Amino acid sequence: MVSTSPHIQIINDLEGKPAFVVIPYWQYFTQQGRSHLIPNQVVSLIVDGLTPIRAWREYLNLTQDDVAKRLGISQSAFAQQEAVNKPRRTTREKIAKAFGINASQLEL
Repeated sequence: MVSTSPHIQIINDLEGKPAFVVIPYWQYFTQQGRSHLIPNQVVSLIVDGLTPIRAWREYLNLTQDDVAKRLGISQSAFAQQEAVNKPRRTTREKIAKAFGINASQLEL
């Protein structure tokens, strides 16, 4: 699997050959087959009044600009999408892909 994530690190062995790959926790979490679950921290943020998109963004430690760049849109355009409680299905799918989660995890 090839990822465009700037947060992936490759650790080489003493001979300079790749030995380990360090990936973000959310990516590991998704790859472990738990991609339908929603972390408690995300649920707590939603209960506190955040939209599901904003709760996930904050949980993943991403800025609006980070996500907007992944989506190929402006930060202000993403801010508008993030403010909607129930965005359209296609919007949820695009944002979920940018987050590395299933779109169903944004349907609360």
